[in-house]
Amino acid sequence: MYIFGYGSLLWNPNFLYDEAIQGVVIGYVRRFWHLSPDHRGTPDNPGRVVSLFPDVSGSCWGIAYKINKKNIESTLKYLDHREKAGYQLKCVQFYPDNGSDPFELCVYISEAGDNIYHSVPTSIDEIVKQIIRSRGPSGSNLEYALRLADCQRRMAPKVWDEHLFEIEQRLLKECEYLRHEDEILEKLNHNLSYLVRERNNSEA
Repeated sequence: MYIFGYGSLLWNPNFLYDEAIQGVVIGYVRRFWHLSPDHRGTPDNPGRVVSLFPDVSGSCWGIAYKINKKNIESTLKYLDHREKAGYQLKCVQFYPDNGSDPFELCVYISEAGDNIYHSVPTSIDEIVKQIIRSRGPSGSNLEYALRLADCQRRMAPKVWDEHLFEIEQRLLKECEYLRHEDEILEKLNHNLSYLVRERNNSEA
């Protein structure tokens, strides 16, 4: 069994796997159109996380994690709980970057219907404002968004995700404007001017 990671599973799978294969799923795009009331936000102030949404001309890069047969039950139990807020397990085709044959895998996605966490379409402005102000048990929403952009850039430098990288740049501009404090900015070496000034003043 393979599980497709395209969000926080890229840097924090937190389950045992035998192999990690980079590649894409076709016919879907990754968007910040899903509300997070349990990880990067709260029920009263939900954050924004990504899911996959149908798009006939789209694709999404990610990682296929191969799960050993003996670990399938425990892994699915863990992921069902982790992705409980509006995500459903679905089977899709995966195309490895190494050119080997495509194969079917499982992925957690947000689908419409009676899904109260499904929030689409949403403007970039609204997404950025919501991410900046949101925080949940797993950390700040800003950390999630910036880590995702960082993973995409480092792991798949030839794959451009316009939606993700536009949100990243807008978030950094908003942080600059608000002089927003979050340790992830320095961890990922985002040298915003006010952070550089503060660092220089502390060293003086």
